[in-house]
Amino acid sequence: MSWFVEVLKKYAVFSGRARRKEYWMYALFVVIIYAVLLGIGIAIKAPAIAIVFYVAILLPSLAVGVRRLHDIGRSGWWLLFGIVPLVGGITLLVFACTDSQPGANQYGPNPKEADAVPAHV
Repeated sequence: MSWFVEVLKKYAVFSGRARRKEYWMYALFVVIIYAVLLGIGIAIKAPAIAIVFYVAILLPSLAVGVRRLHDIGRSGWWLLFGIVPLVGGITLLVFACTDSQPGANQYGPNPKEADAVPAHV
């Protein structure tokens, strides 16, 4: 759940990089929360609850998607490629599964390497 909260803290931050783990854990919690809200919404005959949640997390979802693309060295504008039927979605899925670009790139330091460095006490 901390990954979900971490992305929400960076609500509209489109700069920097996001690790695969951050992106996929966020995506997992979004799917779980959406499914629960949709189930509740159907049970109480108000499926708009799930739609409100989806609209509320649209901006942070775009932001983490852009940061994930930055992590593999691609521009955030690649996210627009998702509007191309079939090919766009598959390409973005491959990009989301690709390992981080080693070292720093034009979008910042590698967050995976930053997490691996032990803190000096």
